[in-house]
Amino acid sequence: MLRFENDTLLIWLLLIPALCLVFAAFIYIKKRNLNKFAQSPLMERLAPLYSQSKYTLKFVLLMCALALLIVTMANPQIGSRVETMQRKGVDLMIALDISNSMNAEDIQPSRLERAKQAIIRLLDRLQNDRIGIVVFAGSAHVQLPLTSDFGAARMFVDIISTSDIQNQGTLIGTAIEMAVDAFGEDNSRQNSRAIIVISDGECHEDNAIEAARVARQQGIAVHTIGMGLPEGAPIPRYANNRRVGYMHDRRGNLILTKLNEQMLRDIATAGGGYYVGANNISAGVETLFAKIEQLDRATFDERYFSDYQTRFQYVLAFVLLLLVLEIFVFQKRNKFFNYDTFFGTKKS
Repeated sequence: MLRFENDTLLIWLLLIPALCLVFAAFIYIKKRNLNKFAQSPLMERLAPLYSQSKYTLKFVLLMCALALLIVTMANPQIGSRVETMQRKGVDLMIALDISNSMNAEDIQPSRLERAKQAIIRLLDRLQNDRIGIVVFAGSAHVQLPLTSDFGAARMFVDIISTSDIQNQGTLIGTAIEMAVDAFGEDNSRQNSRAIIVISDGECHEDNAIEAARVARQQGIAVHTIGMGLPEGAPIPRYANNRRVGYMHDRRGNLILTKLNEQMLRDIATAGGGYYVGANNISAGVETLFAKIEQLDRATFDERYFSDYQTRFQYVLAFVLLLLVLEIFVFQKRNKFFNYDTFFGTKKS
């Protein structure tokens, strides 16, 4: 794999075509001025050893040397080998509820924003582990496959919104099943995997408890984090990213969304996990992380290029070679090796 340590310097390569245009203009003006002095056959007799092609060749060699010199300054580096690094850690799948009810503001700034803060706080504690994200509402999909790139994970967390899924609902069971599938079929990692469901628990459409129980049978712990308050709150309604009111049912009644703690506790119990309430989420995440640290640390492999070594010296050697060639290319024809000498018509 090739990379440049100072790749911003490569912009100077744009200087090459500009110099070529200047050279072409110079040659054109030079020929025009010579044609005013004498016609081409007469110029060949007046300057029999002048070679326009050698003059151009010297310029080409100089431009190639300049281009390679710029590449040299950018310091090309090559990954000399691919290494497989073994790491020990746990695999975590976050199942995040992004239904409209997660926009409720009974916990500030909103249930969804507080959930995203909890995920970031969890990412700050992870080291050699891997994490993935499943988002769900009336359907579910994998937002981020398992990865140890926590920077990418933070980026994906930042862009999650309730508009990512149009189908409304809270299919926790479907999300758990999808998270289980995302782990793959490697049974050697049993008891080193966990699912963290973050939701308000308003699940009425699938069997989430049974899905958690099945996950536990496969050696996957299912933890839950409850977002919201039991007293409930209205669901904001947005237009053009601005809140324009609250959602109402068909009869015009204000819709209140309430935290279903009992559902989330039952899911955690069936999944052999731990429940965290949003009213004390800081302490709860610490307790949850302590539970995760008790999991067995599985070994998994990662491949990456290592030992990037500087290779500018090879490019610089070629630059010097081009400059030497340019020096030994004379602008005049060699009187012993020109066309007329070889064919017996040497000019006097």
